[in-house]
Order: sequence, then structure tokens, then C-alpha cells
Amino acid sequence: MLTEKQFAILTTLEAAKKPLSQRAVAAGAKISLGIANKTMAELTESGLIAGGAITEKGLAALEPYRVKRAVVLAAGFGSRLVPITLNTPKPLVRVKGKRIVDSLLDAITAVGIKEIYIVRGYLGEQFSQLLPKYPDLVFIDNPLYMETNNISSAYCARHFLKNAYICEADLLLYNPSLITKYQYRSNYLGIPVERTDDWCLETKHGTVTKIGIGGTNCHQIVGISYWNEEDGKRLGRHLEEDFNAPGGKERFWDQVALENHISDYRIGVRECRFEDICEIDTFGELQKLDETYRVN
Repeated sequence: MLTEKQFAILTTLEAAKKPLSQRAVAAGAKISLGIANKTMAELTESGLIAGGAITEKGLAALEPYRVKRAVVLAAGFGSRLVPITLNTPKPLVRVKGKRIVDSLLDAITAVGIKEIYIVRGYLGEQFSQLLPKYPDLVFIDNPLYMETNNISSAYCARHFLKNAYICEADLLLYNPSLITKYQYRSNYLGIPVERTDDWCLETKHGTVTKIGIGGTNCHQIVGISYWNEEDGKRLGRHLEEDFNAPGGKERFWDQVALENHISDYRIGVRECRFEDICEIDTFGELQKLDETYRVN
């Protein structure tokens, strides 16, 4: 098993596709030059890198960390985007000519993830318009999307959560590099904030300890998480257990691992910025982003 620093260096070299200097590796891996030098020496001795480039043995060492699939939750009505969502599911609404969900799907396919599941509900048949551009999509129908919270969508996809991204479908992804080919541990994307009234995560030593609405000195959730093989399998079991428990259908799916069963997981946070990603919550926000929706 690789250490986190070894993983960071190998993924930096794999992404570069060419030899890098130790200084460039340190910058790309976001570690100090001294630690980069020491870790690169370890990797060279092990035959995982040579001459500042990753070797075939190094690529093989990364393979257990490869993301194998993505589950995109797209079943909801998008009531706060009325009137535009009266005839169009929110993820298929166009912003400056491009469907919202395309920014996410483009990033997923760009890193070679071919196993992609779309959980659809409201006006679900309209998602078939994605197939000409993304022919490998597999649709999962959620018949309960109007009766439950979003736990039903994760429940419908519970068998596909191992080595998987779970993504909300209504995110505009400005920074596609947030979707990477490899992930070291299960994690949530989060924006560090001093204060928020939104869903957020509290952490200790880099591990999530609490999920809630509103907090200080925490990470605001942005709707993309990764689950390794062990955690994804466990999450599938817990979703089934909690969904069928009294009151379970009213929960948000994130609460399953991060509240109901938090002692069974060790989930990290990958930091990003507000400039990297955007969730359009209201029709007013859509109008600000795209002037074609403004009414004179």
C-alpha cells in the first residue's frame, strides 16, 4: 500500500506524462521540497519512478486507487428553479448553451471513467438526449423521487458505489481537474469557510467527525464525494438498512455514513474553492449566470 505522499507524487507524475524536476513534483503534489526529495528517493529505490518519471511498476501500484465508476443523482424536481424546470429536469437546463450536467459528465469521461450511472426520476425520459454524446450512460429509474428525500436515489444505486464518485447532477463544474483518475481515500469535496448556513462538515485530523446545517471553521459541502471499495460496499449495506427503517425515507443520503454510522467510516475532505464549482439553487441565480433567462 502506498503512503499518501507516495500516492501524491505518483499521481502528479502520471498526470504530467513526462519527467518532472523535484521542485515541480513538490508543487504538483502540494508537499514540501524536502519531503518530495525523500519520498522520490523511496519511490526510485522501489522501482516506481525512474529519471523523474513514473514507471510501469509505478502505474501498477496506482491501479488499486483507480476510480472505476460514477453515480450521478439526477432524480429531483428542482422546485426552486421554476418556471424553467416545469418542462425540463434541472440537470438538463442549459447555461450559456450548455446543459448543466455536461460539465460534470465531460470531466468524468475525460479521465477514462466509462461506467457511469444516472439516477433519474422527474421527466426521466428526457435524459435520453444525453446518449448521443455519452453513449455509455446507464440509467437507473427512481420511482420514489416524489415521495422521499434524496436517500431513495442513492438507495437505487446502492450496488454501484464501490470505487465510485457520487455526484449531484445540478453542479456547474468550472474546474474539471476536481474529477481525477485516482483517489487515495474516501472523501467529500468541501470548501473551507469561516461560517456557513449550508450543509457542512466538521473534521478532526483530516477526518470528518460531523455533518450538519450551518457551522463555523468548517467545510461547506459541494455535492461530490468518492467511496473506495470497502466504504462503498459498506455504504450500500447501510443505505439499504436505513432506507427501510422507520423514518429512513425522509433522510438525506449523506447522513447515512456521516451521521447514522459515522463510527464505521474514516472519510476525508478534499478542499476546493467557490470558483471551482457552482450549484444553481434558484431561478434568480440562473438569470444572473445567463442573461437569456432575463425578462425585460
